[in-house]
Amino acid sequence: MRRIKITVGAVTAYAALNESETAEAIWNALPIEGRANTWGDEIYFSIPVKLSQAPDAKEVVELGDLGYWPPGSAFCVFFGRTPASGPNEIRPASPVNVFGRLEGDPTVFRGVRSGVAVKVERAS
Repeated sequence: MRRIKITVGAVTAYAALNESETAEAIWNALPIEGRANTWGDEIYFSIPVKLSQAPDAKEVVELGDLGYWPPGSAFCVFFGRTPASGPNEIRPASPVNVFGRLEGDPTVFRGVRSGVAVKVERAS
């Protein structure tokens, strides 16, 4: 299993990647650094990976999912509702390629503000 460490400001979390082509491309690009943007309870940031929307891209995701947003070449961490969410759902701005899932409590990211440093690396 491929695991990653995500550090956003003072918050650190781990995630497991799935077996998708998106996960493979992101794994091969690690380590990645950027600056966090927030949109409701989502953190996203552009990464140096250019992929198309996967055939199984999701319009609604689960709490703790990691997604790749093709229009912005962005790595997304979903830890709650976004401004586009309806009742009892977590909805990205547009479909995302789900490529992994956070381990533990996804809400640890609730205090993160836009502009803080983000680092994603392979977990040992």
